[in-house]
Amino acid sequence: MTPQTADLRIDAGWIVPVRPSGRVLTSHSLLVRDGCIAGLLPAAEADQLWHADRHLRLPNHALMPGLVNLHTHAAMNLLRGHGDDLPLMTWLNEHIWPAEARHVSSAFVRDGTRLACLEMLKGGVTCFNDMYFYPEAAVEAAVEAGIRIAAGLIVLDAPTGYGADADDYLAKGLAVRDAWRDHELAHFCLAPHAPYTVSDRALEKVATFAAQLDVPVHMHIHETEDEIRQGLDNHGIRPLARLKGLGLLGPGLVAVHAVHLKEEEIGWLASHGCHMAHCPASNLKLASGFAPVARLLGAGVNVGLGTDGAASNNRLDLFAEMRLAALLAKGVAGDPAVLPAHAALEMATLAGARALGLEARIGSLEPGKRADLVAVDLESVATQPCYDPISQLVYSAGRDQVSHVWVNGTPVLADGRSLLLDEAETLARAHAWRVRIGLAGD
Repeated sequence: MTPQTADLRIDAGWIVPVRPSGRVLTSHSLLVRDGCIAGLLPAAEADQLWHADRHLRLPNHALMPGLVNLHTHAAMNLLRGHGDDLPLMTWLNEHIWPAEARHVSSAFVRDGTRLACLEMLKGGVTCFNDMYFYPEAAVEAAVEAGIRIAAGLIVLDAPTGYGADADDYLAKGLAVRDAWRDHELAHFCLAPHAPYTVSDRALEKVATFAAQLDVPVHMHIHETEDEIRQGLDNHGIRPLARLKGLGLLGPGLVAVHAVHLKEEEIGWLASHGCHMAHCPASNLKLASGFAPVARLLGAGVNVGLGTDGAASNNRLDLFAEMRLAALLAKGVAGDPAVLPAHAALEMATLAGARALGLEARIGSLEPGKRADLVAVDLESVATQPCYDPISQLVYSAGRDQVSHVWVNGTPVLADGRSLLLDEAETLARAHAWRVRIGLAGD
């Protein structure tokens, strides 16, 4: 029998496919061809049935799907540590929004997103769901870095340097989607910022476009108690009820934060097939509260993990978010079994892909899916001895143990070094922005 050919064969100490949940494969090989996973089978069979142009042996590593950061503001990496230790609205009104008004531009977004992409790739993130101004600059930076992006087409009522009003934001965002929609690494969401910054008229337009174009809607919802009070004062109902009345609850909605939910509201998210982006570190840092993750999961809501932006986290580290999410869920529920390691890993991979409508492409290691892969070196004092590699990935490993990353079958990180981005240049641009923002007195 003539062997099948592959571009790459990877033999890892452990292969964690994520689906089926909790499964770990040993003495197995993963084959990559034309950007996709072509085979996943015992190494002895791969010896007989496959020929690979390149054969990479990683006996001390766990090979897993790339992590999906379900919510971030990538360009805000340039505002990391800016106005720390403040309540959300004070932080936004007195620090972040003034700095953005002075400095945000296409160049700011391109440089900030480039820095974020480098940080995320080094931490095993291969896909991120973004929400920020100048989305075309973010897409350009992501494609340059070789990372998959779901670019949020932001919508606000208030004018900024990027847009005059909600109609202008929508028109500009949809033009970006039209220009990039056929690129393998570029995906899109409509991204109305939050209920308190977007009018009913604009939200109705978002709902219409989302249905017509079959794209997700990515939105901050019920992040703080103050947001809910504003909703009651201005509209007479809680924000989620308002979105329900406007037709925005559905399988395309990615509700970000969703910290303050009544049982009825959890039921709405579940019955409408909505998704939730859980950002535990940001919620803690801004003292927003504890999201009811166990109750959401118990109701059947798909929950993925996000970092939020580096200005409110202050790191785009999905390994840290996995661990924190699992520990917080146990503590809040009073049940140590409520979010086991394999479920936390699924939240950071397949659940995020599902929320973005990308489950058929990424999120698990299955033949036919895109080869978005991460190798994590578990031969470390912090991760030995290794009885259960999934537990080690969630509770013990850190992003510094990520050694190799592939996106769409293309190597983008090897031995911890970026293969597509110039790290020194990326950092130099970040330093230049620090000086510029500092001189402006922001």
